[in-house]
Amino acid sequence: MMKTNKIKMYFDCDTGVDDAMALGYLISEAEKVEILGIGSVCGNIDAPSGAHNTLNLLHLAGIDSIPVAVGEIDYLNKKYLCDVQHIHGENGIGNVQLSASPSALSQESAPEMLVRLARENPGSLSILATGPLTNIARAIELEPHLPEMISTLTIMGGAANAPGNRTPVAEANIACDPEAADIVFKNMNNIVMVPLDVTMRHTFEESDKQKLLNADSKFAQKIGQMLELYSGFYINVYGREACALHDPVAAVLAVEGLDACFVPKVSVVIDKTTGPGRGQTICDLRGQYKGYPQQENANCYVVLSTEMNMSEHLMRRLLSV
Repeated sequence: MMKTNKIKMYFDCDTGVDDAMALGYLISEAEKVEILGIGSVCGNIDAPSGAHNTLNLLHLAGIDSIPVAVGEIDYLNKKYLCDVQHIHGENGIGNVQLSASPSALSQESAPEMLVRLARENPGSLSILATGPLTNIARAIELEPHLPEMISTLTIMGGAANAPGNRTPVAEANIACDPEAADIVFKNMNNIVMVPLDVTMRHTFEESDKQKLLNADSKFAQKIGQMLELYSGFYINVYGREACALHDPVAAVLAVEGLDACFVPKVSVVIDKTTGPGRGQTICDLRGQYKGYPQQENANCYVVLSTEMNMSEHLMRRLLSV
């Protein structure tokens, strides 16, 4: 059997609770993925705190070798203000305390790290972005040829047919910095968008939380503790104590690929106006009635559904960390 090369990945995140789950998943797939660097961006928590959360989670998993860089502390056109403490806690990870990593943060900024990694791995670097796209936009400003250097950009963000979770039409990562998203979607045509249409349909239930809390893995136990607050928020969304698997679903698809997905490639543009549509990912799905024929200006694979049982797959991987 021919050995396949590992995916070379740069992970851009705002380490919150679901980012922590995504990181745990990526760590568990070390045979398939080589994480070359991780950048933090403001979103679920401020960028410096998110970077420290990431370092501490890596340390919990026994990994102190992956460089972690602090990214943009504000959005492109707006100062950062954290307003999701009721979802992710005061520290971004459900108010769970982690032992401090002995590793220092990278002296590069996250956009600088991304540009360097792209130049060192032209055509083979994959990006997984699970926060606002501010760092990716800054990296494109630093290196206008970045889009052609990247293999794939997988984004947890947006909504195609589903309602938004920040506004009636806008998903939170895009809504936080529509100007950054606009730069990214206008400059790249190898985007995989994992929107609310699919992430809201995959959940961890109360029984899953208990499995994590009772796990042998210290990492899994901490994730279970984080879900105490996180799942509590979702009572008002699902009507039960469960949580959406936003970022880990995107991580799984970035690693496993899209074979088990319904994923047309269409044109996606970002609403960056100041009206009620601000932050909307406007997906041209008009071709659905004739099987999505090729669109001349298509820039994005939009994952509308997947046959994978994400909760079972993710649980197996988290218990193995």
